[in-house]
Amino acid sequence: MAAAGGGDRLSDLPEPILLHILSMLPNRKQVVQTSVVSSQWRFLWKSVPASLNFNFPGFPFDDRKINKTKILFAYIASVNRELHYWSSCEKIKSFRVFPQKYVVFIDHDVDLWVHFATNIGKVEEFTLKFRIMTFPDFGYEFPEFAYRNTVLRKLVLGSCQLRPSGNVKWSNLVSLSIGDAGMNEAVMEKVLSGCPNLECLELDKVIGIRRLEISSVKLRKLIVTIYETENADDEYYCLEIHAPYIRHLELWGLCCDDIHFQLRNVASLVTAVLSLHIDFSDRKSDKLEECRYLQELLHKVAHVENLELGPWCIECLSILELKGWPVPPSRWKFLKLNAALEQLDYPGICSFLSSSSNLETLIIDWCNRKPRNLLSKYTNVDERWRRFVTHSFNCSLPHLKTIKFVNFYGKVSENKFVLPLLKCLRKNATALEKFVIACKFRVK
Repeated sequence: MAAAGGGDRLSDLPEPILLHILSMLPNRKQVVQTSVVSSQWRFLWKSVPASLNFNFPGFPFDDRKINKTKILFAYIASVNRELHYWSSCEKIKSFRVFPQKYVVFIDHDVDLWVHFATNIGKVEEFTLKFRIMTFPDFGYEFPEFAYRNTVLRKLVLGSCQLRPSGNVKWSNLVSLSIGDAGMNEAVMEKVLSGCPNLECLELDKVIGIRRLEISSVKLRKLIVTIYETENADDEYYCLEIHAPYIRHLELWGLCCDDIHFQLRNVASLVTAVLSLHIDFSDRKSDKLEECRYLQELLHKVAHVENLELGPWCIECLSILELKGWPVPPSRWKFLKLNAALEQLDYPGICSFLSSSSNLETLIIDWCNRKPRNLLSKYTNVDERWRRFVTHSFNCSLPHLKTIKFVNFYGKVSENKFVLPLLKCLRKNATALEKFVIACKFRVK
């Protein structure tokens, strides 16, 4: 180009290179401003490739000082103004919008956003989440025209009602997340049948589904969160999960004796994350039902290779060990315990490890420091302490090669629990190659 002499060397670049340059500008406004560079660049911004991402996080405000309706209108005007600028854009990769709350009079504007995402912008990743959760049966109703789309690959909906009257056709969708909404089995079946390429499904506080049946071979990841308060009017709510082909399962939330999960068929599971808190405090029968529930879950996931447990699960392990209930033999190779462990967790963890002879990696993350008082219901402090210092746990860990303590808090020498656990692991992990203790912050 230099040898040719004269001319605008930048404008003489091939259009694909120019579009690539524009796509790397830090914000959309600057991309539009390039239209004044030359007559050749006047409409170039409209063809910027799919790397463009629209993100409207919402306006933070103080409830005591600013009118919420005024802020909502300002937010809507801001989104509409941006979409007007980009209505001629050939394709947009991501469009994420987070209105503060849903009210009926914004339906028309939200319909325009959904229409832009599903028809005009050819968006690949669309997020529509209302920040303030509405009642399950009162929320934005996803429009009928949006149930047929062949471009979307990722869809995230929060406080949106899904009631398709016809068939769903999201043939290219690989990830779907639905939160804070009501839905029945018929709608769920219709949605799943319309997503033949779906790989990941997340249901976050979705009520009304009692039997979740996933028969797709391609859907490999399932994340479900439920809470006790969601079904306060139901006498009994049990979510049965039938998913023979999923390989990654995460169960989250606060459950009780009348609201919980049941795993019926998860034969292909490779990874399981159990981050539940079960509260059977209102149950008149045996309080140990809580731990039996964990025992049943562990039996259902004993075949997985990767297992993660939350604080409640870890606390129940010591109660199971205290009552002499054996942990079922397992095949997990990776184990992560997400809790700030206490010294009285030691018996339960060692007992759990005794059934984990295939274990290769153990990670203990101290980040979760929630109080745990379940053990105090079953034994007194003095009894637990005597048992802790006198009991000897032997567990064979011939394949354990990596141990990591992360987000560790305080000094190892001052934590009465850590040193006995270290000795137990060093004694039984005969193939150990790597041992890491990473503190959360520097300790003087």
